[in-house]
Amino acid sequence: MRLGIFAKTFSRPSLDATLDAVVEHGIETIQFNMALTTAGFEETRAAVAGRGLEMAAVSGTYNMAHPDRAIRDAGAGWLAKLIAAAPHLGTRVVTLCTGTRDPDDMWRAHPGNATPEAWRDSVEQIAGALAVAERHGVVLAFEPEHNNVVVDAAAGRRLLDELRSAHLQVVVDAANLVRPGELDRQAETLREAFALLGDAPVLAHAKDVLDNGTVVAAGRGGLDYALYVQLLRESGYDGPLVLHGLDEDEVDRSARFVRERLGLGARA
Repeated sequence: MRLGIFAKTFSRPSLDATLDAVVEHGIETIQFNMALTTAGFEETRAAVAGRGLEMAAVSGTYNMAHPDRAIRDAGAGWLAKLIAAAPHLGTRVVTLCTGTRDPDDMWRAHPGNATPEAWRDSVEQIAGALAVAERHGVVLAFEPEHNNVVVDAAAGRRLLDELRSAHLQVVVDAANLVRPGELDRQAETLREAFALLGDAPVLAHAKDVLDNGTVVAAGRGGLDYALYVQLLRESGYDGPLVLHGLDEDEVDRSARFVRERLGLGARA
């Protein structure tokens, strides 16, 4: 495995400056967001590749369970274009958000998320996106999130079993699998999650969490990273562990922490 980072961690006025900041921190793999560029797809790909960077994935998140169908369908149209463009950007992985019934924030929980209607709407959106992904040879990667329709690993397994596509895989983030107040039973939770999802990880995220559920930078919480890395390796995952959920001034410390857990050498 290797270290990666969300490129948008670095707030810069241009794509070139953002990518330069990634390189300056000694990180070679990024998860990209189209908000970082106004350039064309091939130009963006050249800027990334010209710095020796790998684009592991591009974010295709919108609220797939938004209560307004028109908003869901607008998101689907945008996602279809991004899926078609992904190979031209230099990646074949597009990440998803399974959504929430909250109309204003796709990362905020809502009691309606547990309803059959929310599940139906999210699955409908993903199925439509899969039809596009299969045509373009792209993998869609969803992430179990406490605040979304796919709330945990069991829901993630249900989604995989319902849609049954080699083009649908999982983003694993251990901090999103451990429920608030349950850090003391994280070993059981993480082992159960990998038993359910360990055949499908295409990307892994690296952040941390406090017992009250507060997300913090990798190395600043109570997550058992030794176990997390062990379970990733046992699953056969050999891709990047992508830092996010941190401020720029925390990058070097968290990068050092994750590199140590991965058994990588210190930054040159």
